[in-house]
Amino acid sequence: MLDRNAIVRHNLLRWLEEDNLPQPVLDVSLAEAGLTETQLVDLFETQVMSRHLDLQSRQMQKQGKSFYTIGSAGHEGNAAIAAALRLDDMAFLHYRSGAFAIQRSKQKPGSTPLYDMLLSFAASSEDPISGGRHKVIGSHELFIPPQTSTIASHLPKAMGAAYSVALNKKLGTDAKLPDDAVVVCSFGDASANHSTAQGAINAACWAAFQSIPMPLIFICEDNGIGISTATPQGWIHANFANRAGLEYRYCDGLNLLDTYRTAKQAADWVRKRRKPLFLHVRTVRLLGHAGSDSEFAYRSQAAIEASERQDPIAHSASLLLSNKVMTAGQIAALYLQMESRIARISEMAAARPKLTNATQIKASIVPPRLELPKLEKIDKSQRDSLFAHEKHNLAKPQHLAKLINWALLDLMAQHKEIVMCGEDIGRKGGVYNVTAKLCDKFGPSRVINTLLDEQSILGMGIGMAHNGLLPIPEIQFLAYVHNAEDQIRGEAATLPFFSNGQYANPMVIRIAGLAYQKGFGGHFHNDNSFAVFRDIPGLILACPSNGADAVEMLRESVRLAREEQRLVVFLEPIALYMKKDLHEEGDNLWSFPYVPPAEAKPIALGELAVHGSGKDLCIFSYGNGYYLSRQAERQLAEQGIQCTVIDLRWLAPLNQDAILQQVAGHQQVLIVDECRQTASISEALVTMLSENQAGMHNIQRVCAEDCFIPLGSASYEVLPKTQDIVDAALSMLNKTIREAS
Repeated sequence: MLDRNAIVRHNLLRWLEEDNLPQPVLDVSLAEAGLTETQLVDLFETQVMSRHLDLQSRQMQKQGKSFYTIGSAGHEGNAAIAAALRLDDMAFLHYRSGAFAIQRSKQKPGSTPLYDMLLSFAASSEDPISGGRHKVIGSHELFIPPQTSTIASHLPKAMGAAYSVALNKKLGTDAKLPDDAVVVCSFGDASANHSTAQGAINAACWAAFQSIPMPLIFICEDNGIGISTATPQGWIHANFANRAGLEYRYCDGLNLLDTYRTAKQAADWVRKRRKPLFLHVRTVRLLGHAGSDSEFAYRSQAAIEASERQDPIAHSASLLLSNKVMTAGQIAALYLQMESRIARISEMAAARPKLTNATQIKASIVPPRLELPKLEKIDKSQRDSLFAHEKHNLAKPQHLAKLINWALLDLMAQHKEIVMCGEDIGRKGGVYNVTAKLCDKFGPSRVINTLLDEQSILGMGIGMAHNGLLPIPEIQFLAYVHNAEDQIRGEAATLPFFSNGQYANPMVIRIAGLAYQKGFGGHFHNDNSFAVFRDIPGLILACPSNGADAVEMLRESVRLAREEQRLVVFLEPIALYMKKDLHEEGDNLWSFPYVPPAEAKPIALGELAVHGSGKDLCIFSYGNGYYLSRQAERQLAEQGIQCTVIDLRWLAPLNQDAILQQVAGHQQVLIVDECRQTASISEALVTMLSENQAGMHNIQRVCAEDCFIPLGSASYEVLPKTQDIVDAALSMLNKTIREAS
C-alpha cells in the first residue's frame, strides 16, 4: 500500500520542481485581499508549520511517542481567519485548527506554538494547556479554551459567550472579554448536522431575530466528508445560506487571499452589527481522518489523489509565485527547513516528563480557588425594598419553594454577576413559581427566558461563565437534562481537567426533579434517577430535603461556584416544594423560618443532617426519602424503637469520613433510596460500608423498583413508602432478636 503521508509530504516539492502547482479558482490580488507580501509569506509559513506538525505527529506515533493524529492537513487556510481576528476574540476551535492556533500565537510575543503542540502530541506533563492529559488546541493567553474530540458540543457555549459580551457591558460586571469582542467557533461540515450544532445556531438566530446582540462567527470548514460519510454536494449552503437572523458568507479556504478578505469582512461586519454570521469555508481533507484511518476502504485512489491535488499549501505556493513574492527555490527551502526544525523540536518534546501517577492526573479535576475581595453586605433598606412584596410573610415559616425563592432574591442582590436562565423562569416565575418576582426585581437581562432547548440553556451558562458571569441555569425537569447531559459531562466538567486548571465553568445548575408528585406527568416529570451526575469527576450534587437546608445549601453552592470555581448541580425535590406538614395536616413541621444572610448558619459541602440519637437503627436517606424516613421514625418510636435518621444532603462527592463516623456504633443500618435499585446511591453507600467497616453492620436497602414512573396512583407502587421503611426496620430488628435468642 502506498504511504500517503510520504506522498503528501513530497507533493509540494515535486510540483514545484515540475512547475505544476494547482491554479487558484479565484483571481484575488494582494491589494483586494488587504494583505502585504510580508503577511502572505507569514501565513504560508504558518500553514507549513501546521502541515509538518501533522506529519511529525504520525511519525512520532509509529515510534510510540505520539498518541493523537487527527490533524489539520487540508484545513490550513484557517490561518488566514486567525489573522483577520483579534487576539482577544475568544475562539472555540475544533481539532483541525492547528494553523489557526499557530497564527494567533504570532500576535502574542514570546509564544512557542511548535514546542507547545509537540508537547501535547507527546502527552508530556509540561504541555502548557492540558498538562499531558489530552492533545488539545488551546491557550489561556490566546483566548482559546481547549476542546477535545468535539462533535459540535462547543457551539452552545460559544453562543453563550457571545451573548455575554453585551450582557456584561449592560450589567457593569467584570468581564474577561472587551465590549467589542467577537466570539468564533469552528466545526466541520459533518458536525454541522449534529443536534448540538443545530441547536446552538438556532439559539443564536432566535436571539438575533429579536435584535439581541450576538457577536458570533460560526466557521464551517467544509471538506465534504465526515470520517467515511460524504456530505451531499451543496448541503451546507442549502441549510445555512438563508436562515433568519443569520448572515451567510462563503470563501475558498484553499485561497489565502480570498479567505483573509472574506474573514476580515465577516469579522468587521459582526463587530459592527453584533449579529451572528455563518462563514462557509471550502477545504479538503488530507491524510485521512486520523492516523489509523485507511481511506482506501471507502474512497477510490482517484478521489484521494484529487483531494491531494487541492492541497491548500500548494495553492498558497502558487499565489506566492504568481505574485512574485517568493521563488520556487525559496518556497522549497522554507518547507524543508521547517520540516527539519519541527523534527528537532519533536525529539526534545518527546523526551520531556509524562504524568506518572493518578494523583498527578487527577490534580486538575477540581479547579483552583480564587482569592476574591470580601463582599459588602446589602443594607437593611435595600433588603426591605427587595422583600417589600413579602413583608407580611417574612416572619412566618415557609415551604421549600418559597424559601428557595427568597434565597435567590438575596443572592442576586448580593452578587450582581449572577444571571439566571431557563424556560419560563421570567414573568411566569417558573413552572412551580420558584423564580416568582425575580424578573420584576432584577429585570429580564438577569432572569432570562430562553427558548425550549436544554443544550442551549446549559451552553449559555457555560459560555457566560467564560466571560466572568456566575450563571444559575434552570432545567425544568430532571428527565429533560438527558437532552443535554454532554454539556455538563463533556464540556463544563472536563474544562478544568483538560486545561490544567486554567479554565473552569463555575455555575449552579438548578434542576427540579425526583418523584412522588401524585402520579402527575409520569416518567418525564417524575424522573427518579440522577445516576447521570454521580460519575462525573469534580461535579458537586446537592439535594436539600427541606426549605431551611435549601437556603443554606444554595448559598454554599453559590460560594463554591464563585470562590472555588466549582460546577454544582442543585437538585430540588418537586414533591416537597409545597410540603408544609410532616405527620398530620396542619402540624407545619415541614415549614421553616427564613434566616437572612447576616444570621446564616452555613451548611458546608459534605455536612450531614442528623436527627435523633437512637442506637437501635440508623437510617440514611435524602430528598423525599428523608421526609418519609422521618415519618417512619415516629412510627417506630411508638413501638419503642429508637432511630438515628441521617440526611445526606450532598450526594456527590459523598463525605465518607462523616458517614462512617455517624454509622459507628450502629449494628442495624437501613438505606432509604427513592431512586432505582440499580445504579442508585444506595449501592455506593453499601459498598462504602462494606469496604471500610466489613462485618460491622447488618445493611438493608429500601429502594424504588427498576422501573420508569407510570401515571396516576400506579406511580406509588414502584416507589418506597413510609410503611415499606417501617416494615424493613421491623424485619431487620426482629431477625436480630431471633438470631440472638
